[in-house]
Amino acid sequence: MSAEKIINDWKKKLYKPLYWLEGEEDYYIDQVMSYAEHNILPESEASFNLSVFYGKDADWSAVVNACMRYPMFAEKQVVLLKEAQQMREIDKLESYFENPLPSTIFVASFKEGKLDKRKKVYKTIQKNGEIFTSEKIRDYKLPDWITETVQSKGYAISSKAVMLLAEHIGNDLSRIINEVEKVTVNLGKRKEITDDDIENYVGVSKEYNAFELQDALSKKDLQKAIRIIQYFEGNPKAAPIQLILPALYGYFSKLHAIFGMADKSEAGIKPLFYNNPFAAKQALETLRIYGYNGVEQTLLLLHEYNLRSIGINDTGTEDASLLKELVVKIMSNA
Repeated sequence: MSAEKIINDWKKKLYKPLYWLEGEEDYYIDQVMSYAEHNILPESEASFNLSVFYGKDADWSAVVNACMRYPMFAEKQVVLLKEAQQMREIDKLESYFENPLPSTIFVASFKEGKLDKRKKVYKTIQKNGEIFTSEKIRDYKLPDWITETVQSKGYAISSKAVMLLAEHIGNDLSRIINEVEKVTVNLGKRKEITDDDIENYVGVSKEYNAFELQDALSKKDLQKAIRIIQYFEGNPKAAPIQLILPALYGYFSKLHAIFGMADKSEAGIKPLFYNNPFAAKQALETLRIYGYNGVEQTLLLLHEYNLRSIGINDTGTEDASLLKELVVKIMSNA
């Protein structure tokens, strides 16, 4: 069951006594938990029938006692357990899960992990309630997610703006939502987000970013690469080396994977690159320029310089100097 389905059921007054929200993607867990806290009960009932616990501070017996109370002047009460992964002796809640009170809606958020499906507690919750697992969105799906999210808010967004957000923020969905809202507030009557808007309101330079450095490397454009690195040197927060190197490594890893694919056509490799035909075409051109040995050598260099960036086999070379060394070696050796 999806987060959307759970919330839609609640809007229709369809409730189960137990909801266990787990997984690595906080955004959907927070979305469901927020709705449970602010929307299931009307304000007049919430003061008597809403209990909120936090795992770090909550005692399991207090949670069970709250769940076993009957609602006051209402049909339902809501008990929330936030950050359940931090709760001591959480396994002792299992006795309540076996026989939950029908008039209680118990919702727990268990972030950064999952219950073992083989264990009795998982099967018990599944039998008497609902388990929602919130998975991290895959990189190749992120641009479509950003586009659909922006459209759901009544706006359009250019493909370049989508790529800037995806490359700069990654799959931190909550942060993407916050940045999109920040941009839309500043659009006035306009209904399309452009790359200029991302530059102006998110703080991502459309000319000097990890995506453009990747583009320079893919074309072996040393002049452009050095120009971008010099911008990073003057603006350290624009693209820290610890973000740049993993992004480049991810790109060249995808190029390396293409060599093992049966279908190496533009259509065949497009899923590796956010289903973006331009990115797929560029990847094939990069393969032509580098070849197998060049891609493999680049991956080795990226690994070496990633270690150096965290102080291994390096006496404290500045980040910009490391990047300059790296791109020169990549373009001359690959």
